[in-house]
Amino acid sequence: MILSKRFVIYSFLCSLYLHFVICSSNTHHNDSFLITCGEANPLKMEDGRVFESDLGNTHVTISPISHTFVSNSEMGLPKILSSARVFTTSSIYTFSTKKIGRHWLRLHFYPVKNTRFDLNSAVFSVEANGITLIHEFSFFRGNQSDPVFKEYVIEVTGSNSGKLVLGLLPWDNSIAFVNGIEILSVPDQLLSSKVIPIPLGVAHELPVRVGFETVYRVNMGGSSLSPKNDSLWRKWGLDKSFLINPAAVRNVSVNPSAIRFHDGVVSNDIAPNLVYATAEEMADANVNEQRFNISWRFEVEQGFGYFIRLHFCDIVGSRLHDLVFNVYINNQSAIESLDVSHRAKGLFTAYFVDFFTNVSMGSDNILVQVGPNHLTGYLPTALLNGLEIMKMSNPSDSLDGRLGMNLDSTDIKKTKSKRMMFVIFSCLGGLFVIVLLLLASFVFYLCLCHKKKPKEDESLGWSALPTYVGSSGSKFSSNTFASMTVLHSLSQMISFSEVREATRNFDRNLLLGSGGFGKVYKGVLENGLVVAIKRGNPRSQQGLVEFKTEIEMLSKLRHKHLVSLIGYCEELNEMILVYEYMAGGPLRRHLYGSNLPSLTWKQRIEILIGAAKGLHYLHTGVSETIIHRDVKTTNILLDENLDAKVADFGLSKFGPSLNQTHVSTAVKGSFGYLDPEYFRRQQLTEKSDVYSFGVVMLEVLCARPAINPSLPREQVNIAEWAMNWQKKGELEKIMDPVLVGSVNLESLRIYGETAEKCLNENGNQRPSMGDVLWNLEYALQFQGACSGDGGDADSMTGISDIPDRIPDVESVDMETISDLESNGTTRD
Repeated sequence: MILSKRFVIYSFLCSLYLHFVICSSNTHHNDSFLITCGEANPLKMEDGRVFESDLGNTHVTISPISHTFVSNSEMGLPKILSSARVFTTSSIYTFSTKKIGRHWLRLHFYPVKNTRFDLNSAVFSVEANGITLIHEFSFFRGNQSDPVFKEYVIEVTGSNSGKLVLGLLPWDNSIAFVNGIEILSVPDQLLSSKVIPIPLGVAHELPVRVGFETVYRVNMGGSSLSPKNDSLWRKWGLDKSFLINPAAVRNVSVNPSAIRFHDGVVSNDIAPNLVYATAEEMADANVNEQRFNISWRFEVEQGFGYFIRLHFCDIVGSRLHDLVFNVYINNQSAIESLDVSHRAKGLFTAYFVDFFTNVSMGSDNILVQVGPNHLTGYLPTALLNGLEIMKMSNPSDSLDGRLGMNLDSTDIKKTKSKRMMFVIFSCLGGLFVIVLLLLASFVFYLCLCHKKKPKEDESLGWSALPTYVGSSGSKFSSNTFASMTVLHSLSQMISFSEVREATRNFDRNLLLGSGGFGKVYKGVLENGLVVAIKRGNPRSQQGLVEFKTEIEMLSKLRHKHLVSLIGYCEELNEMILVYEYMAGGPLRRHLYGSNLPSLTWKQRIEILIGAAKGLHYLHTGVSETIIHRDVKTTNILLDENLDAKVADFGLSKFGPSLNQTHVSTAVKGSFGYLDPEYFRRQQLTEKSDVYSFGVVMLEVLCARPAINPSLPREQVNIAEWAMNWQKKGELEKIMDPVLVGSVNLESLRIYGETAEKCLNENGNQRPSMGDVLWNLEYALQFQGACSGDGGDADSMTGISDIPDRIPDVESVDMETISDLESNGTTRD
């Protein structure tokens, strides 16, 4: 039914009841701290909660003690924002908790007006139990005028004596401040469920030592909810601003008292009954053959993993199993044929499901969709009651993307000292560049006026890419690139009709995979040649740069260990690349996450030798050095004989000239493989490829992803983890178990030392790809001297048994956790 006056009355009555429940049930929280900062006396909030002073509290200490506070009430602001405690030096709040485990941490910030301190100009960072929450934050820099409310989940462990330590760190002679602090223990069942990775894979437990930041908490189809409506004092917002097509939905609701919570599965700690009592349902749901989804788009920070919780309750079905629909996340199937009443064990019964996905660099949103499954016998509709999205801390223990991985303080200070000069020269240079761009745009417009537009094929059932060059509504301005006609002379043009015929109109059964650029299909050209066809994604926010770079690079390169470009197509605003077909697929599939036979140690070294030869050719075998910039196991492809070829040159860059030591450029690449020196200084050399290749060597040895957030913290980053064992001389303890008994000890020693040199923090001290290639061939010679690849290696030269090997952790295919690095860290 649609929201009505009756529901408003029900909501009012139930909110009173819920408020009573909350007030009477707060005692079940082991830890509860409500702190007003700077106020000497307790502060009673509008929702009935009482915030105690941060001084004189037996459970809270401030070190060093700061008696500096500001207070100036402003009309229309919550009372908690009327005062703030100011810190002129790095200081910490220490909260002694009763419970070991996860705790909510909520922080209130607002620059209270004061004659002594200008809180608007304050620049500071905030940390909690080793997790960076906010890095170099400032109201002034962010053009922020509204109050800032942040909510986190932080782990309190026995190792930090059951304490939650909150640090406020002023930045370069600035100040730090905070208005209010809330800490509440998280019920054990709240975040204990398994999460389903997107793309789909085996469900796994959430990592223990990971911090969370609430990004969105939304009540679909209902009103916003304040802390007094929630047993854990959470806020729930509206969903209207996230709907892609508001006309596709209608609000439905029931009496909140009708909502049931299945004992032992879902409680009102998961979400209030007011969330489950309302929903967004497909509009006109009684119309047959509904062919659309309800879609919500949420902007997020790229480069992080995200925990996504969806709340469902069948409030529209008249009987069990009436409501069955599909759920999608980021255009990937999350749940097919979800029978809500079956999962929840009844109508009007609460149910939730948790997912995990990585938002790779180059993407900045999460798309959530629900839609009918088109099976007969079910209601042709779908609904969603509530949603929560939480960011998860990265391997650098940060929840703020402005704090780069492995960024040191020296680099930060250098960056700050250069910032003023950069601004000045940018302003002067910007005027000059604008004039040039206007002239170039005018000339380019004249050229386009004489260009004949191709006629679009209206019979096709697909959406063409937007016009990238010359259209006022394009994603790239007309002066971004010169005319694409220069590309015509570099490689073979293939018509779109031939591409469509080769792929049987992009048949799903021919799909080989997908990435940041688009989907890849197997195809057969008219001449019988089997090829791999990469089609640009019409919804991609990037691609033209990579398309142009790939054609320019590969049209000039021919090498046994580089994937060959057969041709390309740019008709009808399509961006399509046609490559030689590699029957073996990416190297990663042969290491983990598939049912393919395990590679022998000899095969692994031979594959790396092939890839090293391809990279060595790029660095030294052409007139200009070419830096690949995205070396990883998915970009090393194998043919039917397991011969390796390097692929994907969309991020490649010409290296420094003779009088240069590096190329200054924006950071691009893949998390887990990125050269930390390049990341910090934005100075690219061929040694950045060498670093990435070192990570690949470890991935080949250990048969696990470069970054795996599901593992214990010390194992998340393979480079850091493996190098700890290499330095102890015990690298064999973490190698792929299937290799035990077949690896020559001297071969492994050379291999480990080579990987260690590749991963040197100082690029100048890394070997060249030629040196790496020589060492790999040397390691292969020792392995060849061993008696085959079987398990009969001589005990004096082979690793036959490792009794104290590290216990296996369930392997998680990176394809199932989502590809952290599929799109690179940044795109032009």
